[in-house]
Formats: sequence, structure tokens, C-alpha cells
Amino acid sequence: MSTDPSHNGFVHHACLYGDDEEFLAMAVPFAEEGLAAGEPVLAVTTPANIQLLRDALGEWALALDTADTACFGRRPVGRVAAFLRYSNRYGEPGRPVRMIAEPVWAGKCPRQIAEWKRMESGLNVLLAHTRARLICTYDTRTVPDHVVEAAWATHPRHVVGDLVLPCGTYTDPEIYASAGQGPLPPPPASAALLEPPASLAAVRRFARLRAEAAGLAGQRVALAETLANEALTWLLELGATDAELRVWEEPGAVVWDMLALDREAPLPGPYAGFVPPGPDAGQHDGLWLLRSLCEAVELRGEDGGGLRLRLRCAGPRTLRWP
Repeated sequence: MSTDPSHNGFVHHACLYGDDEEFLAMAVPFAEEGLAAGEPVLAVTTPANIQLLRDALGEWALALDTADTACFGRRPVGRVAAFLRYSNRYGEPGRPVRMIAEPVWAGKCPRQIAEWKRMESGLNVLLAHTRARLICTYDTRTVPDHVVEAAWATHPRHVVGDLVLPCGTYTDPEIYASAGQGPLPPPPASAALLEPPASLAAVRRFARLRAEAAGLAGQRVALAETLANEALTWLLELGATDAELRVWEEPGAVVWDMLALDREAPLPGPYAGFVPPGPDAGQHDGLWLLRSLCEAVELRGEDGGGLRLRLRCAGPRTLRWP
């Protein structure tokens, strides 16, 4: 089963399967064809599917690279980095790599699910420069209907056995990322405010004090300082002359809202900061660090633009009984 013999660039398909036989009908010919051609093949899926595929491949099983999908990038930015590492390490010079990858949907909150859907669409942009041939698998026995609908919208084509068919509702990644993305809710009235001028030193000091007030300690306080410093540095590099910072607590998280002031350059697109830094400094290296360390990063385009960062609390506070 060839994904597209005439296509020398990135290939991104979906495969929706309802039983083991449907999974293997796609995975076995895809893997065998790649391995026979000397192409690296990676299967990122559940341990059960990995065992099914190894058993079906027979003598090819030892040549198959595998990874448990639960450990292959906990956040979308981590999964993009993992795809790029595999492609860059094994796809040079100019050799295609093949990957079967199954996202983990169970147990995620609606915000996390929305982020993973946008990442699936963003792969069409973020991996466009590679020669990776990627099939994202969806087990229709377990994923909800809205995730299935998203699969059709975020992949140009889908695979059924050895057939490759177009996805009728495929949506341009930029349009998909902006759909339903209205302005962020305003900070609560109780949010602590650091008014301008917001120097890097003032922002770090404010971040440390608010983190300690939220019950964070040690490395988590240092992390809060680093995140606030990187966020302001990134906004200043985009042309902001100052910023306004608000901080508040939500269950399980501390939220930082940094609003750029007098910024001339527009904010970058929704997929900025997903590619790991290279040997040369890049404009969005700081944003990649924020995405890697925060539980969530949201770009806000209204009111001059800015960032909203969500830093997960390490755990419940110590209870003190009388």
C-alpha cells in the first residue's frame, strides 16, 4: 500500500478503524512496503496494537521501531518535537520515514482535546518540509464522535486497508485553528496586577511573589520566574514596548496573563513555537520553551495581543489538622 508514490514531500493520512483486523489491514502493508524499501518505520500506538503488528510482520518485526503512545510527547508541542527528531535522525539524507501514530484522547479535558485537534491540523504545516509519511490512527471503539469528525477535517486523506481516499471535510490548518477561537475570557477581578512599566526584573520579582502566594515552592517558584521572563522577552522581541501582567489562581493551576503594550508587529500564526530551536537562534524559541514548560499557552490577539500561560500546581497543598 503506497501512500502516494508520486509525492516526495510530507504525507499526512488518517485511519479510522473499528477492530484489530481493520488496524492491521492498514498497518501491515504500510510497514512492509516501507521496510522492504529500506525506509525507517515507527509505530506509535497502544502496547496491544504494537504486539498485533509485530506478530503480523513476522521476520520484519525486529526492524520495526515502536513507542508507547502514552509516552511519545505528553503535550502537543512534545509530540511535534518527537516526530521531528525521528524524521531528522533517520530520514537523512533525503530518505523518507514512515510513522503510524495514535493520539491519546482518553482522560483529557475539553481544553486539552481542542489543543490536540489543532495540533493534528498543524502537522500539515509543521512537518511540511519533511519527507515523512504519517498515518494517524483513531480507534472508533473508544474515541468520541467529535474526535472522529475532527480527524476528517485535519487530514487531507484517509486510509482504508490499502486504499487512500480524500477527506471531504478537510480544512486549511490556518482556518481550522481559528474556527471557534473567540477572545479569551477576561481575567477575574481578583487577579493580582503588575502595572507598567514592567521591566524584566520587576516581572520576575512579581512572578516569584505570586507563585509563593499560590503555594508553590522551590523549583516551581524558579520555573514561574523563568516563564514570566521568557514571555516578556518574547513580546518585547515582537515589538512591544511594555506589558501589563495579571496573575490569578484556578483549581490546580496558576494563570499568567501578559498583555503587550504599543506593539506594532502582529502576533505570529497559531503554530508558532511548536518547532524546537535549531543551532541558530530563532524568533520563536522562547515561545517553544513556554509551550514545553506550561500546561497550556494561549495567544491572544485582542487588545494589542499577548499571552496567557497556565502553570500546573505540583499537587495539593499540605493539610494542617488542629
